[in-house]
Amino acid sequence: RIDQRQRPQYAEYDLIRGLTGLGVALRRTGDHDLLRDVLTYLVRLTDPIHGLPGWWCPHGPTRDQPAPPGGHSNHGLAHGITGPLALLALTLIDGVTVDGHAEAITRVCQWLDTWQRQTSEGSWWPEFVTLDDLDRGELHLSRPPRLSWCYGAPGIARAQQLAGRALGDTARQRTTERAFAACITDPAQLGSLVDRGLCHGTAGLLTAARRIAADALTPIPIEPLARLHQHTTPTATEPAGFLDGAAGAHLAIAGTTTGWDACLLLC
Repeated sequence: RIDQRQRPQYAEYDLIRGLTGLGVALRRTGDHDLLRDVLTYLVRLTDPIHGLPGWWCPHGPTRDQPAPPGGHSNHGLAHGITGPLALLALTLIDGVTVDGHAEAITRVCQWLDTWQRQTSEGSWWPEFVTLDDLDRGELHLSRPPRLSWCYGAPGIARAQQLAGRALGDTARQRTTERAFAACITDPAQLGSLVDRGLCHGTAGLLTAARRIAADALTPIPIEPLARLHQHTTPTATEPAGFLDGAAGAHLAIAGTTTGWDACLLLC
């Protein structure tokens, strides 16, 4: 596909269904030869295709809504380019590298820098960018998106913090950490979380916050997030599942000492 200069579906490269998810598993099992094949692919994924990022998708960010004209650049940790960014950063920190590794991290970070926005609530990044956004140089959003692991600041901030660590870029680390600290003290953003799940609820925020705070160059108080999670009322129909259900909610309370959250690309 890349040789033919065609654009990818995000399921090709994302964490949930794609090669980034395979790379996460290979990193944990220690199959570094196959992992380097995945990393080589992710480096190539960052090369532009016809003036747009190589990860630019021809379809829309959600399967149940029409695609925006010209497709989109997805930024979520679950389905977007910050998943590959986090894996590239973690493997660089591990010392498992391929040609162009650091340069690919830098390309993704520079793209995210272009779309970072500053408001009274602090810095934030959009879940995705459309061709119309690109043509206008302005976002279709005027406020930060939902404070979720899958698409929001918790995942995007963690990926960039890891990138800063991998590159020795303390300025990026500090900028990202300040942005995250600002968003978790904003009542409006906290109020966007209405369930306890990992994917887009308080469990995902709490788990990402623990990892970000543990590596932060300046202290980030996250105790209120644990209380928020504990006091978020489970729905009567809360499923038993991992990403959206009670299992993930209980793991968030248990903490991260076992490293279970590696599957979320947080460590």
